[in-house]
Amino acid sequence: MKNLFLFIIFLCSSFIIGQNGVSPDKAVTPPEKVLYTFQKEYPGKTPTWTMKYVGDDDDEIRYEAKFKTNATSEALAVYDNLGVLKAFESQIALSKLPAKAQAYLKKNYPAKAIKEIAVVVDDKNKTTYEVEIQKDLKFYDVVFDKNGGFDVIVEKD
Repeated sequence: MKNLFLFIIFLCSSFIIGQNGVSPDKAVTPPEKVLYTFQKEYPGKTPTWTMKYVGDDDDEIRYEAKFKTNATSEALAVYDNLGVLKAFESQIALSKLPAKAQAYLKKNYPAKAIKEIAVVVDDKNKTTYEVEIQKDLKFYDVVFDKNGGFDVIVEKD
């Protein structure tokens, strides 16, 4: 009985120890190449770094640097493990959205449903606008193309 009890404790403790791996949303220190590229592109900015797994099999690593661009706005720069910028996201005001996107939002959503607006530029220099909407206690990203044309609605986790 004593051996069974010790075995169960050993088994449980090994599971607990295994849970101390790197959490995708835990603050991390990225590789030197990533730090160097960030500091070169955004001198004087102090980011908070997180790591995410992406790709079809979650086999690619992305390092995300969240930082303040000014007193009221934040930005997010996403790098691969070689320090290549994969995307840049920056908060903007509703008035900075293309007129077509503003008209779509005004027609389909009340102003209080809009939680955040960002412009996103990916590594292929494609610009999109993401508007976070809250509807029925769920959050969605309404995505527009660079001209303000409606693209897609994505439910957020």
